[in-house]
Amino acid sequence: MFGKRTDDGRKPPGNIPAGQPGGVPAALAAPPSAIPDLPLPGSGFGTQSARPADGGQGAVAAAEAKRAEPRASSRKSENYYDIKSTIFNALIDAIDLTQLGQLDRDAARDEIRDIVNEIITLKDVVMSIAEQEELLEDICNDVLGYGPLEPLLARDDIADIMVNGAGTTFIEVAGKMQKTGVRFRDNAQLLNICQRIVSQIGRRVDEASPICDARLMDGSRVNVIVPPLAIDGPTLTIRKFKKDRLKLPDLVRFSSITPEGATILEIIGRVRCNVLISGGTGSGKTTLLNCLTGYIDHDERVITCEDAAELQLQQPHVVRLETRPPNLEGEGEITMRDLVKNCLRMRPERIIVGEVRGPEAFDLLQAMNTGHDGSMGTLHANSPREAISRLESMITMGGFSLPSKTIKEMICGSIDVIVQAARLRDGSRRITHITEVVGMEGDVIITQDLFVYEIVGEDANGKIIGRHRSTGIARPHFWDRARYYNEERRLAEALEKAEQRNDGE
Repeated sequence: MFGKRTDDGRKPPGNIPAGQPGGVPAALAAPPSAIPDLPLPGSGFGTQSARPADGGQGAVAAAEAKRAEPRASSRKSENYYDIKSTIFNALIDAIDLTQLGQLDRDAARDEIRDIVNEIITLKDVVMSIAEQEELLEDICNDVLGYGPLEPLLARDDIADIMVNGAGTTFIEVAGKMQKTGVRFRDNAQLLNICQRIVSQIGRRVDEASPICDARLMDGSRVNVIVPPLAIDGPTLTIRKFKKDRLKLPDLVRFSSITPEGATILEIIGRVRCNVLISGGTGSGKTTLLNCLTGYIDHDERVITCEDAAELQLQQPHVVRLETRPPNLEGEGEITMRDLVKNCLRMRPERIIVGEVRGPEAFDLLQAMNTGHDGSMGTLHANSPREAISRLESMITMGGFSLPSKTIKEMICGSIDVIVQAARLRDGSRRITHITEVVGMEGDVIITQDLFVYEIVGEDANGKIIGRHRSTGIARPHFWDRARYYNEERRLAEALEKAEQRNDGE
């Protein structure tokens, strides 16, 4: 194997020359003549020697602490990137990547750190221990992980990561965009990381196939578009998910909904209402869908259909399906509609569609109307009324030559509740409507709001001030369904408390 190991398995001091007992194996370590000269450290580097008495082992604790720190705003000098690039190239020449792939992540990281320490020592690079640890961490991330993205992916407060070419990276924190100091060595490194991400789920991205939707191992959604379509270099967008999945009580704590509204949503999920979650981009639709699915009984068979699997259902009986793009010959594509139609042959009790955006809307409504109560889906719309109009449009896009009234009757007979989510201009996310689909009057679908969010003003810091208000509906349209599941008492209490809250305000 490679890396510094003594006969008894202990690491020797970091200044043992390559080829000596206990040092880096001579066959795998780059000889001094093969290691390119490193540029002298310039601004941004300290004056301490990079060869501590313990070979760098004493800085392990500091490195672990530094790894957890957010470094999104740090800006490194060009000299740093020159040194890093040269050491990285020497490392690639010095190790056997095939053997490296046989190690687990922690062991591989240790081996890489050992060899990089030797390269730095042989060339007498002068930098502080903290700077050396940062360089080691960056190189380990380049070889084993997602390079400069790793510190951002480790932060749980980031909602979106947007890479616009090698030199520009933005993040979204608390609903606001921020530019970071994170940059890539060049567009080739960025493209390599994009390919590493999409290859994990059997997809590819290159000039022949320049657009790809993928996901990370934690379910975070990834979109990649590369040249020639992206003019300024590969563009990578990651919609991150929190490690701890949000639940309805968390939304109450964030003031996204009142406790009474959360109880109503819990009952809606529990009594198998057909739910459509509507909202704009980044409004929290998927998070809200995850919250509602938390109240599905554990003895129900649930099948999810998504473009990139990101739902995090906790039930034991869940089947997850994912679409597939066409291959280079334009064949083999599996669309969302194909998945939804196949669901009906898989004995589902609930069907969850990650996002309705096309003719699959027709098949989902058919499923909701034929015994698959409690099915759910999301779509992009700015209000419950607009969500209904969009459903009509998507069904028409599928080439179904049905009269408008027939389509509206199908929607009315399938959808029970529309939950509207929105991201406000201050970055906060709110559930703005809980709306029932009641019925038809002539050619018009009738809806009634149970809860609405009213904006009152804003405070001195620019934060939106608003309130969730009950509309005073004492007996919702799904009352009989709640009674069937013995939830009518809780429903009545929640509606009464919401009305009392209105009076109190």
